[in-house]
Amino acid sequence: MQYEMSRARVRDNGKRNRTGQGQRVVSESFRGEFNQKVDGKARVSIPAPFRRVLEAGDPGFDGSRPKFVLVYGRPDTAYVECYSIAEMKRLEAKIRRLQPGTPARRALERNFITLSQLVEIDEDGRIVMPPKAREKLGLGADAMREGFEATFAGTLDTFQIWRRDAYEAALATEAEITLDFLADGADLLSVLPADPEG
Repeated sequence: MQYEMSRARVRDNGKRNRTGQGQRVVSESFRGEFNQKVDGKARVSIPAPFRRVLEAGDPGFDGSRPKFVLVYGRPDTAYVECYSIAEMKRLEAKIRRLQPGTPARRALERNFITLSQLVEIDEDGRIVMPPKAREKLGLGADAMREGFEATFAGTLDTFQIWRRDAYEAALATEAEITLDFLADGADLLSVLPADPEG
Protein backbone atom coordinates (compact mmCIF):
# COMPACT_ATOMS: atom_id res chain seq x y z
CA MET A 1 0.00 0.00 0.00
CA GLN A 2 1.26 3.46 -0.79
CA TYR A 3 1.01 6.26 1.72
CA GLU A 4 0.73 9.76 0.38
CA MET A 5 3.12 12.17 2.05
CA SER A 6 2.91 15.93 1.94
CA ARG A 7 6.10 17.55 0.69
CA ALA A 8 8.60 19.24 2.99
CA ARG A 9 11.25 21.78 2.18
CA VAL A 10 14.27 19.88 3.38
CA ARG A 11 17.98 20.36 2.67
CA ASP A 12 20.03 17.50 1.29
CA ASN A 13 21.26 16.66 4.79
CA GLY A 14 17.70 16.36 6.05
CA LYS A 15 17.53 19.64 7.96
CA ARG A 16 14.51 21.83 7.52
CA ASN A 17 15.00 25.05 5.57
CA ARG A 18 14.39 28.35 7.30
CA THR A 19 12.22 31.02 5.74
CA GLY A 20 14.15 33.83 7.40
CA GLN A 21 10.82 35.53 8.14
CA GLY A 22 9.93 33.95 11.45
CA GLN A 23 7.31 31.76 9.79
CA ARG A 24 6.83 28.12 10.61
CA VAL A 25 7.83 25.94 7.68
CA VAL A 26 5.18 23.35 6.89
CA SER A 27 6.84 19.96 7.17
CA GLU A 28 5.76 16.49 6.25
CA SER A 29 2.97 14.92 8.26
CA PHE A 30 2.89 11.56 10.00
CA ARG A 31 0.43 9.73 7.79
CA GLY A 32 -0.75 6.13 7.40
CA GLU A 33 -0.55 3.00 9.50
CA PHE A 34 2.27 0.46 9.53
CA ASN A 35 2.61 -2.90 11.28
CA GLN A 36 6.15 -3.63 12.43
CA LYS A 37 7.60 -6.72 14.11
CA VAL A 38 9.18 -6.19 17.55
CA ASP A 39 11.93 -8.70 18.31
CA GLY A 40 12.83 -10.34 21.61
CA LYS A 41 15.26 -7.51 22.45
CA ALA A 42 12.48 -4.94 22.05
CA ARG A 43 13.95 -3.62 18.81
CA VAL A 44 11.55 -2.27 16.22
CA SER A 45 12.02 -0.43 12.93
CA ILE A 46 10.52 3.03 12.60
CA PRO A 47 8.60 3.20 9.29
CA ALA A 48 10.71 4.96 6.66
CA PRO A 49 8.13 7.73 5.96
CA PHE A 50 8.03 8.53 9.68
CA ARG A 51 11.83 8.65 9.85
CA ARG A 52 11.86 11.30 7.13
CA VAL A 53 9.48 13.47 9.17
CA LEU A 54 11.58 12.98 12.32
CA GLU A 55 14.75 13.93 10.46
CA ALA A 56 13.11 17.13 9.20
CA GLY A 57 11.91 17.91 12.72
CA ASP A 58 15.26 17.38 14.46
CA PRO A 59 17.38 20.58 14.39
CA GLY A 60 20.45 18.58 15.42
CA PHE A 61 20.10 15.97 12.68
CA ASP A 62 23.40 15.62 10.79
CA GLY A 63 22.58 12.74 8.49
CA SER A 64 22.38 9.91 11.00
CA ARG A 65 20.63 8.97 14.24
CA PRO A 66 17.66 11.35 14.38
CA LYS A 67 16.02 11.78 17.78
CA PHE A 68 12.43 12.12 18.92
CA VAL A 69 10.46 12.24 22.17
CA LEU A 70 8.35 9.27 23.24
CA VAL A 71 5.57 10.13 25.72
CA TYR A 72 4.27 7.26 27.83
CA GLY A 73 2.47 9.24 30.51
CA ARG A 74 -0.64 10.38 28.69
CA PRO A 75 -3.50 9.00 30.81
CA ASP A 76 -6.36 6.83 29.58
CA THR A 77 -4.58 5.71 26.43
CA ALA A 78 -3.44 2.28 25.24
CA TYR A 79 -0.58 3.71 23.16
CA VAL A 80 2.57 5.79 23.46
CA GLU A 81 2.72 9.06 21.54
CA CYS A 82 5.80 10.24 19.67
CA TYR A 83 6.82 13.82 18.89
CA SER A 84 9.54 15.21 16.67
CA ILE A 85 11.99 17.44 18.53
CA ALA A 86 10.48 20.53 16.90
CA GLU A 87 6.90 19.53 17.74
CA MET A 88 7.80 18.84 21.37
CA LYS A 89 9.44 22.26 21.63
CA ARG A 90 6.19 23.83 20.45
CA LEU A 91 4.27 21.89 23.09
CA GLU A 92 6.77 22.90 25.79
CA ALA A 93 6.38 26.56 24.80
CA LYS A 94 2.60 26.30 25.25
CA ILE A 95 3.03 24.67 28.67
CA ARG A 96 5.44 27.41 29.75
CA ARG A 97 2.77 30.02 29.04
CA LEU A 98 0.63 28.58 31.82
CA GLN A 99 1.03 29.92 35.35
CA PRO A 100 3.60 27.77 37.22
CA GLY A 101 2.15 25.61 39.97
CA THR A 102 -1.40 25.52 38.63
CA PRO A 103 -3.11 22.11 38.46
CA ALA A 104 -3.27 22.26 34.66
CA ARG A 105 0.43 23.03 34.27
CA ARG A 106 1.47 20.38 36.80
CA ALA A 107 -0.64 17.77 35.02
CA LEU A 108 0.81 18.68 31.62
CA GLU A 109 4.38 18.73 32.96
CA ARG A 110 3.98 15.34 34.57
CA ASN A 111 2.22 13.57 31.70
CA PHE A 112 4.14 15.06 28.77
CA ILE A 113 7.53 16.07 30.20
CA THR A 114 8.31 13.92 33.24
CA LEU A 115 6.79 10.75 31.79
CA SER A 116 8.62 10.95 28.48
CA GLN A 117 11.95 9.89 27.07
CA LEU A 118 14.32 11.08 24.37
CA VAL A 119 14.86 8.23 21.89
CA GLU A 120 17.51 7.88 19.19
CA ILE A 121 17.07 5.93 15.95
CA ASP A 122 20.06 3.77 15.03
CA GLU A 123 21.75 3.45 11.63
CA ASP A 124 19.39 0.60 10.72
CA GLY A 125 16.30 2.71 11.36
CA ARG A 126 15.45 0.94 14.62
CA ILE A 127 14.88 1.88 18.23
CA VAL A 128 14.88 -0.21 21.37
CA MET A 129 11.42 0.15 22.89
CA PRO A 130 12.05 1.70 26.34
CA PRO A 131 10.89 -0.33 29.38
CA LYS A 132 8.34 2.34 30.34
CA ALA A 133 6.86 2.21 26.85
CA ARG A 134 6.63 -1.58 27.00
CA GLU A 135 4.92 -1.29 30.37
CA LYS A 136 2.44 1.24 28.97
CA LEU A 137 1.59 -1.15 26.13
CA GLY A 138 1.17 -4.06 28.54
CA LEU A 139 4.10 -6.05 27.20
CA GLY A 140 5.32 -8.59 29.75
CA ALA A 141 8.20 -11.02 29.51
CA ASP A 142 6.09 -13.64 27.73
CA ALA A 143 5.07 -11.24 24.97
CA MET A 144 8.68 -10.20 24.49
CA ARG A 145 9.87 -13.79 24.23
CA GLU A 146 7.19 -14.74 21.74
CA GLY A 147 7.51 -11.54 19.73
CA PHE A 148 4.63 -9.31 18.71
CA GLU A 149 3.61 -6.69 16.18
CA ALA A 150 3.33 -3.00 16.88
CA THR A 151 1.18 -0.63 14.86
CA PHE A 152 2.53 2.82 14.05
CA ALA A 153 -0.39 5.19 13.42
CA GLY A 154 0.19 8.64 11.95
CA THR A 155 -1.81 11.54 13.39
CA LEU A 156 -0.43 14.56 11.48
CA ASP A 157 1.95 16.23 13.97
CA THR A 158 2.62 13.10 16.07
CA PHE A 159 2.42 9.35 15.71
CA GLN A 160 1.27 6.62 18.05
CA ILE A 161 2.71 3.19 18.78
CA TRP A 162 0.19 0.50 19.74
CA ARG A 163 0.12 -3.21 20.23
CA ARG A 164 -1.44 -4.36 16.99
CA ASP A 165 -4.25 -6.28 18.71
CA ALA A 166 -5.15 -3.26 20.87
CA TYR A 167 -5.08 -0.97 17.84
CA GLU A 168 -7.40 -3.19 15.84
CA ALA A 169 -9.78 -3.48 18.80
CA ALA A 170 -9.83 0.30 19.16
CA LEU A 171 -10.61 0.72 15.45
CA ALA A 172 -13.47 -1.76 15.73
CA THR A 173 -14.89 0.17 18.67
CA GLU A 174 -14.57 3.52 16.89
CA ALA A 175 -16.35 2.10 13.86
CA GLU A 176 -19.43 1.78 16.03
CA ILE A 177 -19.37 5.44 17.07
CA THR A 178 -22.10 7.40 15.32
CA LEU A 179 -21.45 10.78 13.77
CA ASP A 180 -24.57 12.22 15.33
CA PHE A 181 -22.95 15.64 15.61
CA LEU A 182 -23.28 16.00 11.82
CA ALA A 183 -26.37 17.47 10.23
CA ASP A 184 -28.33 15.05 8.07
CA GLY A 185 -26.38 14.32 4.91
CA ALA A 186 -23.44 16.53 5.90
CA ASP A 187 -19.93 15.49 4.97
CA LEU A 188 -17.42 14.93 7.77
CA LEU A 189 -15.09 17.55 6.24
CA SER A 190 -17.78 20.15 6.86
CA VAL A 191 -16.75 20.35 10.53
CA LEU A 192 -13.38 21.87 9.58
CA PRO A 193 -12.95 25.64 10.07
CA ALA A 194 -12.92 27.81 6.98
CA ASP A 195 -9.60 28.97 5.57
CA PRO A 196 -8.58 32.37 6.94
CA GLU A 197 -9.21 35.23 4.55
CA GLY A 198 -6.35 36.98 2.92
